[in-house]
Amino acid sequence: MANPDVQIFPHATGLAAAIVAKHQEPQDLVYYAGWFCPYVQRGWIALEEKGIKYQYKEVNPYRKERHFLDINPKGLVPAVVYKGKAIYESLIICEFLEDAYPDQNPLLPSDPTSRAIARVWIDHVSKAIIPAFQRLLQAQEKEKQDEAREELYIALRKFANEVQGPYFLGDEFSLVDVAIAPWIVRDYVVHENRGFTREAVSDAWVKYAGTVEKRESVVKTQSERRHLDGIYGRYLRNGAQSEAAKAVRAGRDIP
Repeated sequence: MANPDVQIFPHATGLAAAIVAKHQEPQDLVYYAGWFCPYVQRGWIALEEKGIKYQYKEVNPYRKERHFLDINPKGLVPAVVYKGKAIYESLIICEFLEDAYPDQNPLLPSDPTSRAIARVWIDHVSKAIIPAFQRLLQAQEKEKQDEAREELYIALRKFANEVQGPYFLGDEFSLVDVAIAPWIVRDYVVHENRGFTREAVSDAWVKYAGTVEKRESVVKTQSERRHLDGIYGRYLRNGAQSEAAKAVRAGRDIP
Protein backbone atom coordinates (compact mmCIF):
# COMPACT_ATOMS: atom_id res chain seq x y z
CA MET A 1 0.00 0.00 0.00
CA ALA A 2 1.33 3.44 -0.90
CA ASN A 3 2.39 5.71 1.92
CA PRO A 4 -0.09 8.65 1.97
CA ASP A 5 2.43 10.82 3.80
CA VAL A 6 4.46 10.99 0.57
CA GLN A 7 1.72 13.20 -0.89
CA ILE A 8 2.21 16.11 1.49
CA PHE A 9 2.01 19.65 0.16
CA PRO A 10 5.38 20.20 -1.54
CA HIS A 11 6.54 23.53 -0.11
CA ALA A 12 6.15 26.13 2.61
CA THR A 13 3.30 28.62 2.39
CA GLY A 14 2.31 31.90 4.00
CA LEU A 15 4.94 33.67 6.08
CA ALA A 16 7.25 30.68 5.91
CA ALA A 17 7.28 30.83 2.12
CA ALA A 18 8.52 34.42 2.30
CA ILE A 19 11.44 33.31 4.50
CA VAL A 20 12.26 30.44 2.14
CA ALA A 21 12.37 32.87 -0.80
CA LYS A 22 14.98 34.96 1.03
CA HIS A 23 17.27 31.97 1.54
CA GLN A 24 17.84 30.47 -1.88
CA GLU A 25 21.34 31.75 -2.58
CA PRO A 26 24.22 29.29 -1.99
CA GLN A 27 25.82 29.61 1.47
CA ASP A 28 28.34 27.76 3.61
CA LEU A 29 25.38 26.32 5.53
CA VAL A 30 22.58 24.47 3.74
CA TYR A 31 19.44 23.68 5.73
CA TYR A 32 17.54 20.63 4.51
CA ALA A 33 13.99 20.96 5.75
CA GLY A 34 10.40 19.81 5.54
CA TRP A 35 8.14 22.83 6.06
CA PHE A 36 5.57 20.80 8.07
CA CYS A 37 7.94 19.24 10.62
CA PRO A 38 8.14 20.59 14.21
CA TYR A 39 11.73 19.38 14.50
CA VAL A 40 12.58 21.36 11.38
CA GLN A 41 10.95 24.43 12.86
CA ARG A 42 13.27 24.14 15.87
CA GLY A 43 16.39 24.50 13.77
CA TRP A 44 14.75 27.11 11.56
CA ILE A 45 13.86 29.27 14.56
CA ALA A 46 17.46 29.03 15.78
CA LEU A 47 18.81 30.06 12.37
CA GLU A 48 16.51 33.06 12.25
CA GLU A 49 17.19 34.08 15.85
CA LYS A 50 20.94 33.98 15.32
CA GLY A 51 20.80 35.76 11.97
CA ILE A 52 22.87 33.09 10.25
CA LYS A 53 23.25 33.09 6.49
CA TYR A 54 21.86 29.81 5.16
CA GLN A 55 20.41 28.23 2.06
CA TYR A 56 17.03 26.54 2.52
CA LYS A 57 16.32 23.32 0.62
CA GLU A 58 12.98 21.54 0.85
CA VAL A 59 13.01 17.75 1.22
CA ASN A 60 10.18 15.23 1.47
CA PRO A 61 11.61 12.78 4.03
CA TYR A 62 9.02 10.15 3.17
CA ARG A 63 10.48 9.69 -0.31
CA LYS A 64 13.88 8.53 1.03
CA GLU A 65 15.73 9.83 -2.02
CA ARG A 66 19.33 8.71 -2.40
CA HIS A 67 20.89 12.17 -2.40
CA PHE A 68 19.32 12.97 0.97
CA LEU A 69 20.12 9.57 2.49
CA ASP A 70 23.76 10.35 1.71
CA ILE A 71 23.38 13.41 3.97
CA ASN A 72 21.32 11.75 6.70
CA PRO A 73 21.19 7.94 6.55
CA LYS A 74 18.06 8.03 8.73
CA GLY A 75 16.29 9.99 6.01
CA LEU A 76 14.90 12.44 8.57
CA VAL A 77 14.71 16.23 8.51
CA PRO A 78 16.21 18.55 9.50
CA ALA A 79 19.77 18.13 8.34
CA VAL A 80 22.56 20.60 7.71
CA VAL A 81 25.50 20.54 5.37
CA TYR A 82 28.16 22.95 6.60
CA LYS A 83 31.20 23.45 4.42
CA GLY A 84 30.63 20.00 2.93
CA LYS A 85 30.03 18.13 6.21
CA ALA A 86 26.64 16.73 7.20
CA ILE A 87 24.99 17.16 10.60
CA TYR A 88 21.54 15.98 11.67
CA GLU A 89 19.14 15.73 14.66
CA SER A 90 17.37 18.99 15.50
CA LEU A 91 18.84 19.68 18.94
CA ILE A 92 22.34 18.71 17.81
CA ILE A 93 21.93 21.16 14.93
CA CYS A 94 20.87 23.89 17.37
CA GLU A 95 23.91 23.19 19.58
CA PHE A 96 26.13 23.18 16.50
CA LEU A 97 24.84 26.60 15.49
CA GLU A 98 25.81 27.88 18.95
CA ASP A 99 29.31 26.45 18.56
CA ALA A 100 29.84 27.52 14.95
CA TYR A 101 28.39 31.02 15.41
CA PRO A 102 29.13 31.84 19.07
CA ASP A 103 29.04 35.61 18.63
CA GLN A 104 25.73 35.77 16.77
CA ASN A 105 22.87 36.21 19.23
CA PRO A 106 23.70 33.33 21.62
CA LEU A 107 20.77 31.12 22.59
CA LEU A 108 22.50 29.57 25.60
CA PRO A 109 23.82 31.40 28.68
CA SER A 110 27.57 31.96 28.96
CA ASP A 111 27.69 30.63 32.53
CA PRO A 112 28.37 26.84 32.53
CA THR A 113 25.91 26.12 35.33
CA SER A 114 23.12 28.05 33.64
CA ARG A 115 23.89 26.28 30.35
CA ALA A 116 23.63 22.91 32.10
CA ILE A 117 20.30 23.87 33.67
CA ALA A 118 19.01 24.92 30.26
CA ARG A 119 20.00 21.52 28.88
CA VAL A 120 18.20 19.77 31.74
CA TRP A 121 14.94 21.41 30.67
CA ILE A 122 15.59 20.83 26.99
CA ASP A 123 15.94 17.16 27.93
CA HIS A 124 12.62 17.36 29.77
CA VAL A 125 10.98 18.68 26.60
CA SER A 126 12.41 15.78 24.60
CA LYS A 127 11.77 12.97 27.07
CA ALA A 128 8.55 14.02 28.82
CA ILE A 129 6.61 16.67 26.93
CA ILE A 130 6.93 15.58 23.30
CA PRO A 131 6.28 11.86 23.94
CA ALA A 132 3.15 12.71 25.95
CA PHE A 133 1.97 15.08 23.21
CA GLN A 134 2.54 12.40 20.59
CA ARG A 135 0.74 9.70 22.57
CA LEU A 136 -2.24 12.01 23.07
CA LEU A 137 -2.30 12.85 19.39
CA GLN A 138 -2.36 9.20 18.32
CA ALA A 139 -4.45 7.63 21.10
CA GLN A 140 -7.73 6.19 19.82
CA GLU A 141 -9.50 4.98 22.97
CA LYS A 142 -10.90 7.52 25.43
CA GLU A 143 -9.09 5.90 28.34
CA LYS A 144 -5.76 6.17 26.55
CA GLN A 145 -6.49 9.75 25.57
CA ASP A 146 -7.32 10.65 29.17
CA GLU A 147 -4.08 9.04 30.40
CA ALA A 148 -1.94 10.79 27.78
CA ARG A 149 -3.63 14.15 28.35
CA GLU A 150 -2.96 13.99 32.08
CA GLU A 151 0.63 12.93 31.42
CA LEU A 152 1.04 15.95 29.16
CA TYR A 153 -0.49 18.27 31.74
CA ILE A 154 1.92 17.03 34.40
CA ALA A 155 4.97 17.41 32.14
CA LEU A 156 3.96 20.92 31.04
CA ARG A 157 3.12 21.98 34.59
CA LYS A 158 6.55 20.90 35.80
CA PHE A 159 8.14 22.94 32.99
CA ALA A 160 5.93 25.98 33.59
CA ASN A 161 6.81 26.02 37.29
CA GLU A 162 10.42 26.76 36.33
CA VAL A 163 9.76 29.57 33.85
CA GLN A 164 11.58 32.72 34.94
CA GLY A 165 9.49 34.87 32.62
CA PRO A 166 8.64 36.06 30.11
CA TYR A 167 10.80 33.34 28.52
CA PHE A 168 12.06 30.23 30.24
CA LEU A 169 15.36 31.71 31.42
CA GLY A 170 13.99 35.20 31.95
CA ASP A 171 14.09 38.16 29.60
CA GLU A 172 16.15 36.46 26.88
CA PHE A 173 14.73 33.98 24.38
CA SER A 174 16.84 30.83 24.62
CA LEU A 175 17.33 27.35 23.24
CA VAL A 176 14.89 26.05 25.87
CA ASP A 177 12.17 28.14 24.24
CA VAL A 178 13.29 27.04 20.78
CA ALA A 179 13.04 23.38 21.84
CA ILE A 180 9.38 23.60 22.83
CA ALA A 181 8.00 26.35 20.56
CA PRO A 182 6.93 24.09 17.63
CA TRP A 183 4.70 22.05 19.93
CA ILE A 184 3.16 25.14 21.47
CA VAL A 185 2.03 26.39 18.07
CA ARG A 186 0.67 22.94 17.22
CA ASP A 187 -1.29 22.39 20.43
CA TYR A 188 -4.47 23.52 18.66
CA VAL A 189 -4.57 19.99 17.21
CA VAL A 190 -4.90 18.32 20.61
CA HIS A 191 -7.12 21.16 21.84
CA GLU A 192 -9.64 20.67 19.05
CA ASN A 193 -9.46 16.89 18.90
CA ARG A 194 -8.31 15.57 22.28
CA GLY A 195 -9.75 17.94 24.90
CA PHE A 196 -6.43 19.58 25.80
CA THR A 197 -6.53 23.14 27.19
CA ARG A 198 -3.67 25.38 28.24
CA GLU A 199 -5.73 26.56 31.18
CA ALA A 200 -5.77 23.04 32.63
CA VAL A 201 -1.98 23.12 32.84
CA SER A 202 -1.61 26.35 34.82
CA ASP A 203 -1.88 30.11 34.57
CA ALA A 204 1.90 30.23 34.23
CA TRP A 205 1.73 27.95 31.19
CA VAL A 206 -0.99 30.05 29.56
CA LYS A 207 1.15 33.15 29.92
CA TYR A 208 4.37 31.50 28.77
CA ALA A 209 2.85 29.70 25.77
CA GLY A 210 1.13 32.89 24.67
CA THR A 211 4.44 34.75 24.78
CA VAL A 212 6.43 32.14 22.86
CA GLU A 213 3.88 31.69 20.08
CA LYS A 214 4.05 35.43 19.32
CA ARG A 215 7.84 35.50 18.95
CA GLU A 216 8.69 36.76 15.45
CA SER A 217 10.97 33.83 14.59
CA VAL A 218 8.24 31.40 15.64
CA VAL A 219 5.50 33.16 13.71
CA LYS A 220 7.40 33.55 10.45
CA THR A 221 8.58 29.92 10.26
CA GLN A 222 4.99 28.64 10.14
CA SER A 223 3.07 27.69 7.03
CA GLU A 224 -0.67 27.94 6.54
CA ARG A 225 -2.61 25.66 8.83
CA ARG A 226 -4.81 24.27 6.03
CA HIS A 227 -1.83 22.35 4.65
CA LEU A 228 -1.13 20.79 8.05
CA ASP A 229 -4.67 19.56 8.60
CA GLY A 230 -4.31 16.52 6.34
CA ILE A 231 -1.01 15.55 7.94
CA TYR A 232 -2.37 15.74 11.48
CA GLY A 233 -5.55 13.99 10.40
CA ARG A 234 -3.45 10.88 9.76
CA TYR A 235 -1.88 11.18 13.22
CA LEU A 236 -5.29 11.57 14.82
CA ARG A 237 -6.39 8.34 13.10
CA ASN A 238 -3.08 6.76 14.17
CA GLY A 239 -2.31 6.07 10.53
CA ALA A 240 0.71 8.33 9.99
CA GLN A 241 3.89 6.61 8.85
CA SER A 242 6.49 9.00 10.23
CA GLU A 243 9.24 7.51 12.39
CA ALA A 244 7.74 9.28 15.42
CA ALA A 245 4.30 7.81 14.76
CA LYS A 246 5.69 4.31 14.27
CA ALA A 247 7.74 4.59 17.46
CA VAL A 248 4.67 5.57 19.50
CA ARG A 249 2.66 2.65 18.10
CA ALA A 250 5.50 0.28 18.98
CA GLY A 251 6.00 1.72 22.45
CA ARG A 252 9.54 2.83 21.59
CA ASP A 253 11.32 6.12 22.25
CA ILE A 254 10.74 8.73 19.55
CA PRO A 255 13.87 8.83 17.36
